[in-house]
Amino acid sequence: MTSFTPSAPEDILVSALTLARGRATHLRNVILGLTRQTRQPDELVIGVMQDTLYDDLPQTDFPIRQVQVTGRELPLSRARNAVAAGATGECLVFLDVDCIPAPDLIADYMGYARPGNGLIMGEVNYLPAGTASEGWTYSRLEAVAVRHSDRQGPPAEGLKRCNDYRCFWSLNFAIHREDWDQSGGFDERFTGYGGEDTDFGRELDARGVPIHWAKGAKVFHQHHAHCMPPIHHIPSILRNTEIFADKWGHRTMNHWLTAFRLMGLVGSDGDALVQLREPDADDFALCEQQSDQPYANTARVLRHLRGEEQIAAE
Repeated sequence: MTSFTPSAPEDILVSALTLARGRATHLRNVILGLTRQTRQPDELVIGVMQDTLYDDLPQTDFPIRQVQVTGRELPLSRARNAVAAGATGECLVFLDVDCIPAPDLIADYMGYARPGNGLIMGEVNYLPAGTASEGWTYSRLEAVAVRHSDRQGPPAEGLKRCNDYRCFWSLNFAIHREDWDQSGGFDERFTGYGGEDTDFGRELDARGVPIHWAKGAKVFHQHHAHCMPPIHHIPSILRNTEIFADKWGHRTMNHWLTAFRLMGLVGSDGDALVQLREPDADDFALCEQQSDQPYANTARVLRHLRGEEQIAAE
């Protein structure tokens, strides 16, 4: 573990960065969270992945700029690179649009994201449905938020080196501009859903840019219905895993691919992976996050598909 107390010069500039397509209520909550920071960011840059810019955003003491990055499929890699390129800060704080920052997030990242520290991943807690409604308070979020059972917990203090690039997840991280420049940014060949995070983590590893878990820098993940494994994104996942394999010599997202195979959604045609059928209502019933679940869980689905839940019950 790295013993590291977050502290930073007061004059360091911090750019908060997020990406959005739809999700106007989620975006509003992210902005409200940024206005409630113990140290507000110096700006917010929004990568807008739709044809129209957002209006009626909350009033802030920091400027908000919208950078339009459109594409038929979600241009996540291109949008992250675009907001970073358009940012003026030395400390780049990336937040997914469904992540409400806790009050000390900016202050924590200011201390952690120094040149040479590489990429810093803050804490993530998940909220049940209906929690982040109009008039939400941090005390209410803290009371009901839970940690993901399949994700690494934060260190007891400071930073802890993450030695497995596959753990990188882009929903809440920060990086100093110098380390961002060394990383080369996200590979823009990845479009749609899946693979770009693991590729970026692998690229950091190859370039000698460290990855750390952090104590603090927490976000509250807002509930929204989605599927794990993401059966609604199979075509882009199959395409992106082949891009990854061409680049690094092996496929990624194997836990999702395994689930797709067990469900009969994906098979092989020689060395290629192909989609065999469209997901049906039963598939969605198995994989879709329910209103009483703070997060969807691929591990749970895999246990069900392998019959391990029945074995445990017996």
